[in-house]
Amino acid sequence: MNKSILKLAIPNIISNITVPLLGLIDLALMGHLGSEIYIGAISLGSVIFNFIYWGFGFLRMSTSGFTAQAFGEKNSTEAITILIRALLLTLSISIIILLLQAPIAWGSFKLIGGSPEVETLANEYFRIRIWAAPAALSLFVFSGWFLGMQNARYPMIIAILVNIVNILLSVFFVFGLKMKSDGVALGTVISQYAGLITAVILLLRKYRGMLPMVTKTSVLNMKFLTNFFKVNSDIFIRSFCIIIVFTFFTSKSASINDTILAVNSILLQFLMFFSFFIDGFAFAGEALVGKFIGAKEINNLKKVVKLLLYWGLGLAVIFTLLYLSGTNFILKLLTSQEDVIQTAQKFLIWVVLIPVASVGSFIWDGIYIGATASRPMRNSLLVSTFLIFAPVYYFLNPVWNNHALWMGMLLFMFSRGVILSLMYKRTILKPISRKV
Repeated sequence: MNKSILKLAIPNIISNITVPLLGLIDLALMGHLGSEIYIGAISLGSVIFNFIYWGFGFLRMSTSGFTAQAFGEKNSTEAITILIRALLLTLSISIIILLLQAPIAWGSFKLIGGSPEVETLANEYFRIRIWAAPAALSLFVFSGWFLGMQNARYPMIIAILVNIVNILLSVFFVFGLKMKSDGVALGTVISQYAGLITAVILLLRKYRGMLPMVTKTSVLNMKFLTNFFKVNSDIFIRSFCIIIVFTFFTSKSASINDTILAVNSILLQFLMFFSFFIDGFAFAGEALVGKFIGAKEINNLKKVVKLLLYWGLGLAVIFTLLYLSGTNFILKLLTSQEDVIQTAQKFLIWVVLIPVASVGSFIWDGIYIGATASRPMRNSLLVSTFLIFAPVYYFLNPVWNNHALWMGMLLFMFSRGVILSLMYKRTILKPISRKV
């Protein structure tokens, strides 16, 4: 079983590591332009796209879970039909996003705020990067589908290609053509479409024979569509809660001053860096849990859940030790601005606590996605957002200020894992046991 986990987890880790690497390089490029407003600009601009992409993250998650279950049932017709349904939905969503880009930008900057200089640059960044939305959302679907088919290699190839192209173009545009945050945005757009073309080529290379199985009747299967949209609506609410927390975090950071915004943006990269490692095992959980549920192998399901939690805890310990010893070195790689580095020193304790506090939320998310158990995920996020994060912040803020933001963030991550752990037997094991 460990071999199966690693076979899926390692390619996902390899591909995921290029994502935080891209974020780190983007911050480093802006961090060496001589002013903190460039870091703030791509941070605010990225928050908007986090809102969009995290909000529609259900496209990847539900596609992965449903496909893995179809794979476990050995139902190839349903598996390929799931891909076509999800891509049609993605096309509709992308058209709406592009048509509404002006009000999205206006509303987002009204909500988030920031200094006039930062907001001007962030708006320019947004106007360019928004055109990557159709490709980025389609890649969510392809990645989820390949993973559900127990193929972690193709998402790895796509992710590595996208991020290498993005990094090379960003460096070229910023240093070669003397562009600034707009150069980073343009590099992102071009690389996303390169990734989409690659995904289509890979699909045709290995799964071309499945395409004739798709029919209009199967695509419009109302029973499946009803369940599909139910699961997606739950995951959307779950993702929206995460968006609220991270958007609130960035907005409150910006309201303090530009230095704190830059500091928190950099320190959040430590959470993102850990998340893309631990998500390798969470993604493996999506594929294997879905497969065992589809095949009705309850003993294998219990075994893989236990092993995934062990792998997650081991990785959390490694990252805790890494952050305990190497945060100052990493900070100096990200920015040469002494005021940002000095201010960040006051908040490094939160970085050290991130791995252990958040590991459960990532691993359990993968398990619940594979089981398409969307309602418990939704409920856990509602509790963690509105009954834990918000009260903790508002209670501590008068005294702790930025420390209150970080305390709220860590308790938000920790509580998600605890709640899903407590709900596991009742919401996953019992319903599945009745079907076996």
